[in-house]
Amino acid sequence: MKIHEYQGKELFRQAGVPVLDGIVATTPDEAVTAYDKLGGKVAVVKAQIHAGGRGKGTIKDDPSQKGVVVCKKAAEVRKAAEGLLGKTLVTIQTGPEGKTVNKVFVEAGCDIARELYLGIVLDRAAAKPVLMASTEGGVEIEKVAEETPELIHKEHFDPAIGLEAFQVRKLCKKLGITGAAAKAASRFMPAICRFFVDYDCSLTEINPLVITSDDQMIALDAKITFDSNALFRHKQLLDLRDLSEEEASEVRASEFGLSYVKLDGNIGCLVNGAGLAMSTMDIIKYHGGEPANFLDVGGSANAEQVTEAFRILLSDPNCKGVLVNIFGGIARCTTIAAALIEASQTVGFNVPLVVRLEGTEVEEGRKMLAESDVDIINATDITDAAKKIVAAAG
Repeated sequence: MKIHEYQGKELFRQAGVPVLDGIVATTPDEAVTAYDKLGGKVAVVKAQIHAGGRGKGTIKDDPSQKGVVVCKKAAEVRKAAEGLLGKTLVTIQTGPEGKTVNKVFVEAGCDIARELYLGIVLDRAAAKPVLMASTEGGVEIEKVAEETPELIHKEHFDPAIGLEAFQVRKLCKKLGITGAAAKAASRFMPAICRFFVDYDCSLTEINPLVITSDDQMIALDAKITFDSNALFRHKQLLDLRDLSEEEASEVRASEFGLSYVKLDGNIGCLVNGAGLAMSTMDIIKYHGGEPANFLDVGGSANAEQVTEAFRILLSDPNCKGVLVNIFGGIARCTTIAAALIEASQTVGFNVPLVVRLEGTEVEEGRKMLAESDVDIINATDITDAAKKIVAAAG
């Protein structure tokens, strides 16, 4: 689950991670009021969307309008808010379709001496969180990682212990941080690592992390993603969820216990198991097709879930065919077959449907489908299924 910058900064503040004062606004008038409350000096108006790269992003219909605007007067704040609110912001992370800006964050300015990058993710290979820091703050970190990876410095840490003092000193040396700024780092870096662990984050990113002229270290950004599987431990975070920022079909799928991710292709995939979903998408691409989605109904799929899965798949106008690839382990093939028959009667299939069943009670499941009036294309194995759906979907 992702949250907005202004929400992340409030959590940072509560966790002892230094941030600047700021106020969220949904109208130009609210933005001007926020500017006045912050002291009426330098302020920054920031578009609030669930994507990075806002500083270099532009409004789709007005390339001169950036997603982050530095303002020195109330009139400039109003103009920036009017140029952002209700408009579509396109960044390197949104793709060309962009995201609609419904809120802006008006934040007090500060005297910046240096800009750095800091991010924390889980390194699955090391089975530990890893803190990444770079001198290349304020720029596209993806580009830095690709072109100059040696500029990204890493320190793995034990989640039970946190980032240790010697690790902070190592990073400060590599980043060229000395004196009072190093003392600030000795407080900031362990605090942000504790935050990552305490909130079960999958990503905590600050770009830029700034050192001010008086050697303070401040989070000038807050990009946070929480592990959805751990939200039962943090129910208060559910109030921060902004459904308008999420794909409607993905939200709908989650309500029925389905794992769904919308993609750009034209072949829907209905499978049981994440690994099977990945291999199904791979083999579709191998044979020249493009998956329209990742849809995993899980190991205990029932008729209601399969029916809803088809509703979601067929609601995508780009979906020109569906591949059902089921390996019956926990879920029996007869259960899936019965669910397919019921779904066909409830939803109706208006695109080609290729079905490959394997596993527990497979013969009985195939017989049920054969004796039904469901219009399907049977496949003997996954390769056969991929070839048939790519051909059927055109």
